[in-house]
Amino acid sequence: MNTLHVRSIPDDLYHRLQRLAQTRNRSLSAQVVMMLSQALEEEERQRKQAKALTSIRRRRFTPPAKSPSSLDLLGEDRQR
Repeated sequence: MNTLHVRSIPDDLYHRLQRLAQTRNRSLSAQVVMMLSQALEEEERQRKQAKALTSIRRRRFTPPAKSPSSLDLLGEDRQR
């Protein structure tokens, strides 16, 4: 198991982490590991979502440049 040392944590953040760990009945280290894991999972989820949205946008239908608009087509159809 690896060790990660973090320096210069603001006092307020450190105390908030301590309180959260206490309310969850975890050690400070276990709480930080849990939060890092959740943050990485969320980051990966957002990356996959962005990739899927990009794929959807690429496959979106775009009519050819010289095609008539839908309003023009409706107007022609109503004149028949």
